[in-house]
Amino acid sequence: MSAYALDAVGLVKDYRRSRAVDGVTLRIRSGERVALLGPNGAGKTTTLMMLLGVVSPDEGSVAILGHPLPKERAKALGQVGFAAGYLPLPEKLRVREYLTMYGHLYDLPDALGAARAALARFQIPDLEAALGTELSSGQKTLVGIAKATMHAPRLLVLDEPTASLDPDVALRVRTGLQSLCDDEGTALLVTSHNMLEVERLCERVVFLSAGRVVADGSAEEVAAVFGQGDLEEVFIHLAAARGGAA
Repeated sequence: MSAYALDAVGLVKDYRRSRAVDGVTLRIRSGERVALLGPNGAGKTTTLMMLLGVVSPDEGSVAILGHPLPKERAKALGQVGFAAGYLPLPEKLRVREYLTMYGHLYDLPDALGAARAALARFQIPDLEAALGTELSSGQKTLVGIAKATMHAPRLLVLDEPTASLDPDVALRVRTGLQSLCDDEGTALLVTSHNMLEVERLCERVVFLSAGRVVADGSAEEVAAVFGQGDLEEVFIHLAAARGGAA
């Protein structure tokens, strides 16, 4: 068994004459909550796609729970959950139908029970009977996160998980995710532009700029590296530097 839920080493990806990712290494242990941050053009999306096996790196390697990509991608992704605020939900299915369908795809012995447990974890059991057309954007995000966690994944990847959520609902998400990581040992990787949410949720921050890792540590440690007061100031600093370089 690998010591890491995610073990990505020396990732490089070129697009035509541009290098989108330049030697990124990212290792995440079980139960660890990590944020992958950076301004537009930093290489976050390309890195994320390589970590999930959607895009193949030109150099470097990715392994999830000891399963190398792309050779053992099916085994690896069976233990991964993914959610993003921009992913649509079926409009004509009720939430319990949608989640139960995924429970069967995950080969869970009690798909409906797992769906209800996931809804309860994020304090939205009242949405079970709702149709997709009846959900707000924030509720759809919550249901998407519940779907991604109902099979107790060993690695959970979330792209902008609280972008469309009110503060009280975002608190439910943080509480649910923290309990999942603590209770199940799930490793969490989050991308976000909400620096306050990152500071509240994640214990470690990895900042990308121009395709490279420029800081890796706690929020306080990363801010100190750049002589800034908090992560938002670091983000603005790197975005301004990137703009100046362009």
